[in-house]
Amino acid sequence: MAGSTPNRRVSLIATVRNEERSLPTLLASLAQQTRLPDEVVVVDGGSTDGTVALLRSWGRLQPFPVQVLEEPGANIARGRNLAIAACAHERIAVTDAGVELDRRWLEKLTERFDRPTPAQFVAGVFRGRAETIFQAAMSATTLPLPEELVEGRFLPSSRSVAFTKSAWRRVGGYPEWAAYCEDLLFDLAQVAGGNSPALARDAVVHFAPRGSLPAYWRQYRNYAMGDGQTGLLLRRHLIRYATYLVLMPALLWLAANRSRWWLVGFPLGAAVYLGPSWRRLPALTPAWPLRQRLRAALWVPLLRVWGDLAKMLGYPRGWRHGWRHRALNRLYKQGFLGTTHSDPTTEE
Repeated sequence: MAGSTPNRRVSLIATVRNEERSLPTLLASLAQQTRLPDEVVVVDGGSTDGTVALLRSWGRLQPFPVQVLEEPGANIARGRNLAIAACAHERIAVTDAGVELDRRWLEKLTERFDRPTPAQFVAGVFRGRAETIFQAAMSATTLPLPEELVEGRFLPSSRSVAFTKSAWRRVGGYPEWAAYCEDLLFDLAQVAGGNSPALARDAVVHFAPRGSLPAYWRQYRNYAMGDGQTGLLLRRHLIRYATYLVLMPALLWLAANRSRWWLVGFPLGAAVYLGPSWRRLPALTPAWPLRQRLRAALWVPLLRVWGDLAKMLGYPRGWRHGWRHRALNRLYKQGFLGTTHSDPTTEE
């Protein structure tokens, strides 16, 4: 809690821009944590609504210090780096606007720092908040459940992560040249430096996924563009192209020729492609009537194909224009790119 011993104090950081509508949920859940942060630092990237005023008025009511730094035009990576550099404590927790923190999120996230073999990089988890049938299907399609995650293989989103300031400093901070995927690049740099994430399965944040097909398309196209720009996840994207351009046409050819292999290949392919999403739905909608669950299940195939097509179009677009980003990513992973801002000495 606030007032904890110096070597266990935790700074919580976030970046915002025009989040006046979503911030109250995050701030209310932050104030109700079983383990309060010892300070909060938020960087605003140039809001034109009441975001900054809301943060400052909220901060005056908290039992811990709250800094609000204004940096118009800063992208997410630069905002996080500036916030971390301004933090007074060695332990850093990171989240985002638009989420709701489980009451024990920070407590469970920071427990991994205090084990006999302390972690320096901790992966919290996230769970979709299914308020509509569409969002239930979106969550099931795009997000693994916390119980599905495997320690050492799960790379966290920076809506739910913690690390030491030393670990952040060693990889040169978040890569400010990356328009997208900055948190994945940061994760991979940590792993490349021998710092695999410890999994805090009970450190949960809840958030509502995109609520429409156009918004979903833009989000996953941009993610794939970021992958292409930086050369990330090439094998995964090649498997996706092979599935749609080779395997699916082959199955359609078998069906057109009334081959018995169609009777084997189609249900097997559907089980592999859609089974994990369908299996998640009951956990996301435990109190929903069967009719609503079935409607959500019918959305899943469309959402899988829609998201895959967005990625398949986004990846080559990012690759075509991303030679500079790929070169910078290689330097970043090799430790040649550092932060360019000042980093005050911590008290620990």
